[in-house]
Amino acid sequence: MSQPATPWPAQSRWHYRRSLASRVAVLTALALGASIAIMALTAFVVMRQQMMSSLDQSLLNRAHKATAISTLSDLTVRGFPPWVLGAADVRVIYVTLDGPPAGTDIPHFTLGRPEYDVVTGERSSVVRTLVTEEGERFRVATVSAGSGQALILAQPLATNDRTLEKLGSVLFVFGALGVLAALLVGWLVARNGLRPVRRLTSSVEQIAVTENLTPLRVEGDDEIARLATAFNEMLLALGASRDRQRRLVADASHELRTPLTSLRTNLDLLHQAEGNTALPPQARLELLDDVRAQIEELSALVGDLVELARDEPMTHVVGEVDLADVVGRAVTRVRRRAQGIRFDVALDPWSVVGDAASLERAVTNLLDNAAKWSPPEGTVTVRLTDGVLAVEDDGPGIDEADRPHIFDRFYRSEESRAMPGSGLGLAIVRQVMDRHGGQIAIGEAPSGGARMMVRLPGVAAVAPR
Repeated sequence: MSQPATPWPAQSRWHYRRSLASRVAVLTALALGASIAIMALTAFVVMRQQMMSSLDQSLLNRAHKATAISTLSDLTVRGFPPWVLGAADVRVIYVTLDGPPAGTDIPHFTLGRPEYDVVTGERSSVVRTLVTEEGERFRVATVSAGSGQALILAQPLATNDRTLEKLGSVLFVFGALGVLAALLVGWLVARNGLRPVRRLTSSVEQIAVTENLTPLRVEGDDEIARLATAFNEMLLALGASRDRQRRLVADASHELRTPLTSLRTNLDLLHQAEGNTALPPQARLELLDDVRAQIEELSALVGDLVELARDEPMTHVVGEVDLADVVGRAVTRVRRRAQGIRFDVALDPWSVVGDAASLERAVTNLLDNAAKWSPPEGTVTVRLTDGVLAVEDDGPGIDEADRPHIFDRFYRSEESRAMPGSGLGLAIVRQVMDRHGGQIAIGEAPSGGARMMVRLPGVAAVAPR
C-alpha cells in the first residue's frame, strides 16, 4: 500500500522546520543576491551601451574626416591595405552604386539596403553590426562620400566582446563573493539579534521543567521586552491560579477532615456498643442523629465543591424565570430549617432569563447566611424591588476588613470559625450572579446587621439572542 501524500500546507512550509537564524541568514543572502544581480546586470548593460556608443562615435568621426581627403578615396580604390592608411584593424571600404571596387579586401559580410541608401543619398550615415559567414562580428559605419559614393569603416567587435566577457566574469565573481559574505554576515547578525529570543526560550524551557514561576528579567523596550513582559504577566496569572488551586485543595481537605473524623468516631462508638447493654437507647439515637447530620454536612460540602468546580456557561434549563417565585421557594425552604427566625418578606414580580435551580440555590445560600448570623427570635428581612433583592439580618454585621474577601472560596472570618459551614455558600452566590450578568454588594442594615443586595437584569434588558 502506498503511503498517503503529505498535505499541501506541510509541503509548502518545509522552511519552517529550519531554525529562525538560518532562515534570516538565507533570506538576507537571497535579498542581497537579487540586489547584486540587478546592479551587476545594470552595470553590464550600461557598460556595453557606453562602449558601443563610443565606438560608433569614433567610427563616424574618422569616416567623416576621411571623406574630406580625396587622396584616401583614391588609395582605397586602388586596393591599398588598411594598415598602410594607418587604420590598424579597421577595414576601409569605398562603395559606389556598383558595389565595392574589384579586388577590395573586405570581410565576408553582405552590405544591405541601409548602406546603399547612404550611397544614393537617402541617408547621410548609418551604423550597425554585421556578421560574417565565419561568425565574426563587425561594427560597420557608413557615411556619404559624394554623389553615388560612400565610405565604410568596419571594425571587429572581438576586442569589445572580450572586454565585456571579462567584465561579466568579474561582476559574477564579486557578486558570488558578495552573496557568500551576505550569508555569513546575515548568520552572524541573526545569531546576535536573536540572542534575547534564545535567552527567553531557555528561561521558558527551564520554567516548564522546574515549574519555578519566577518572573523573567526584562531589558530594553523592544518587541522582545514586550514579549517578556507579557510572559511575566502570564506567569503571575498562572502563579495566582496555582495558589488558588493549592488553597482550594488545602481548604477542601481541612473542611472534609473534620466531619469525616467525627463520623468515624461515632461509627467506632456504635461498633463498640454493639451488643453492649450499657449504652442507653437514647445515647444510641443521639449518635445516629450525629452520623446523619455529619453525612448531610459532607453531602452539602461535596455539592458546594462540585458547584464551584463547574465553570461552563449555562447551556441547559435556561428560560424566563419570575425571580419573586424563586425567592419565595427559597424562603419556604430556609424557614423550615431555621426554627425561631422570623422572615419579613415583600416581593415584587421581576422576570429574568436564567437557570431557576441555580438562582434558587444562590438565594437559599443568602438566606441561610442571614439566618445563621441572626440571633434567636431574630428577623430576616427580604425585599425584591425593581430587580434588586435585599436580604438583611439582625446579626453583628460584617467587618470592613472582611468585606473584600467574604465571597472568596473557603474564606471564614474569625467570628465564623466556631460556627457550622464550609465557607463556600457566598462563593456560589457570586458565581451564579456572574453567570446571570448580575451584581452583588455588601452593606449595613438599619439594625446593624449585614445587608446583601443582588441586582439582576430583567427580561427587557437582556440582548436578543
